[in-house]
Amino acid sequence: MGSKCMSAANHSDTHFRAQDSSFVALVDGAFADAAQRSGPHLLCRPGCIQCCIGAFAIGPADALRLRQGLTELKSSDPERAARVQQRSAASWSRLASDFPGDSTSGALDLDANGDPVADFYEFANHEPCPALDPQQGTCDLYPSRPQTCRVFGPPIATGKGYGICELCFQSANADEIARAAIRPPAEELSEALDQAAITAGEPAGSTIVTFVLKSGDGT
Repeated sequence: MGSKCMSAANHSDTHFRAQDSSFVALVDGAFADAAQRSGPHLLCRPGCIQCCIGAFAIGPADALRLRQGLTELKSSDPERAARVQQRSAASWSRLASDFPGDSTSGALDLDANGDPVADFYEFANHEPCPALDPQQGTCDLYPSRPQTCRVFGPPIATGKGYGICELCFQSANADEIARAAIRPPAEELSEALDQAAITAGEPAGSTIVTFVLKSGDGT
């Protein structure tokens, strides 16, 4: 029975990795295309950490990708991985008492639409991401970063217009913004990937990067 359970778990993990690889390639391709259309208005560079400050919600797929990335970093660069977890533990010690959800499981409180409750948007707005190397100004888990991080920089097309970085596109006109906009993958693809992560053992619901990296891979 034990070997069957392990085989099923391995199959679920392999399925998630394959599905996630395709999803990440789609998102990164969309970003590369938008970056080319952005011209001089896209100011993202190593050392620019505006998008690395403030907590944001991530789903099961982002959480599992981060766990896998941290596990791989422990093998390739254990000292850097240890620094990530040290920063995560320190960050969580600052955030846990005000966490708008279950601080034991890391699950955010969600509203009727499945979105974080209003209190979340006033939470940890000035907290650096623990994956951020503060000396280098770069992400220690860049290949495993969440979808939100992967599309930040170009204008993001939404149902209400375009979301724009506080630093980029400040001198762009409306046509330049529209021409450079990135459109995230269809919601159905994100939902399917989240379900694959849940099947692979990741908890359902939303959490934050700090909690995931503090918890690590459970070892």
